[in-house]
Amino acid sequence: MIRLDPSITPKSLTSDINRLWDVSAKKIFNLQKDWDSSKGTPVFTIAGKYTSRGWTEWTQGFQFGSAILQYAATGDKKALAIGQEGTLKYMASHVSHIGVHDHGFNNVSTYGNLYFLAKAGLLKASEGDINFYELALKITGAVQAARWTDLPENQGYIYSFNGPHSLFADTIRSLRALALSHQLGHSLMGERDRKINLLGRIFQHAETTARYNVYFGKGRDSYDLRGRVAHESIFNLNDGSYRCPSSQQGYSPFSTWTRGQAWILCGYAEQLEFLDTLPESEFKAFGGKKQILARFLESARATADFYLAHTPTDGIPYWDTGAPGLAFMGEYLDRDAEPFNPHEPVDSSAAAISAQGLIRLGNYLKAHKNAKDGARYLTAGLNVAKTLFSETYTSGDTKHQGLLLHSVYHRPNGWDHVPKGQKVPCGEACMWGDYHARELALLIQRMADGKYYTFFGF
Repeated sequence: MIRLDPSITPKSLTSDINRLWDVSAKKIFNLQKDWDSSKGTPVFTIAGKYTSRGWTEWTQGFQFGSAILQYAATGDKKALAIGQEGTLKYMASHVSHIGVHDHGFNNVSTYGNLYFLAKAGLLKASEGDINFYELALKITGAVQAARWTDLPENQGYIYSFNGPHSLFADTIRSLRALALSHQLGHSLMGERDRKINLLGRIFQHAETTARYNVYFGKGRDSYDLRGRVAHESIFNLNDGSYRCPSSQQGYSPFSTWTRGQAWILCGYAEQLEFLDTLPESEFKAFGGKKQILARFLESARATADFYLAHTPTDGIPYWDTGAPGLAFMGEYLDRDAEPFNPHEPVDSSAAAISAQGLIRLGNYLKAHKNAKDGARYLTAGLNVAKTLFSETYTSGDTKHQGLLLHSVYHRPNGWDHVPKGQKVPCGEACMWGDYHARELALLIQRMADGKYYTFFGF
């Protein structure tokens, strides 16, 4: 169970965050200098060097988005140039990509951050630049929403790259693309010029994810623990019926792959913040604002509570709560995570994503007159961040291209590097882990300054 130290505050993390941005700049410039774009997109490190892995190009937005966040946090114009030029040169294909569920990862991290920096006056941009970013955001949300499977009872979901039968936990975080497209006044146009409301698709996808990918301890199956998450849900496309849980990157359908849970925790929490800004009239056709926000909150709290209870004391989870090697590690939840243990790897990227979700959930509850529970989640998120920003996890090695160490990509496929002398993957980084460590640092930094950072505004 995560140890909660209430003395850790955003301001108390300032020196850790300053160190992170200092080493982060070196990593960004190192990668920019060495990376050969003909190899595709950097995904994860092997022996400290970023490599690619042909599955889908879902991490390129994190590469250039990291440079944009570096500028947002420090004003480094060299980093900004990397982010802007990379977005212009490489990201257009991601905006119109009909083959993936990752639009919120790639395009909000790039076009979205540039757009809101410009709108906030934190980035010098012409009217043409702003219109360019806005158009990209409008299109990416609509393209994402078009990747759709209808289900009975007015349900449905954005399907994964596995095909129309597959609902991934990850995609809840990509709803940010639909949110921004809707916020900018855009709709998905269907047959006979039918306007498809993007906000409605957010609600449908989120409800379907909550119903089938999130467990609430109500006896849905023999392993129904409140807050447990299934990475994938499988449906029969002939009649739209739910068939079973599955997992692509977790150990099993009946255990919790912790990065999948992190996407859900963070995704629901940040959508709560976004939806809270919309007027009641936006929700009228879909059952009302109170009912919809209650469902998002139920999902966020269930996964947050599971994370707190099933993660070691320092806030860094092992890659899957059912990983078989954990049986050899004794009371591993009652001590700090051990990235160099011989049985199962930890996943710092899951921690970085979850920490942001915990902080946002805590702030949301505090703003809605639940100070006690809000403070608990906020404190937990800050405690996880404290661990992540330490030298154990934030790499200061200038020869290592990764920022956040001890992350895992695809344990079942054996894609992760096992260093000489070790028995499980450790010491490596990934694009999404590095990006979310930076996003987490920027969020806490702005809180310490009395400001805030969201995907829909600076």
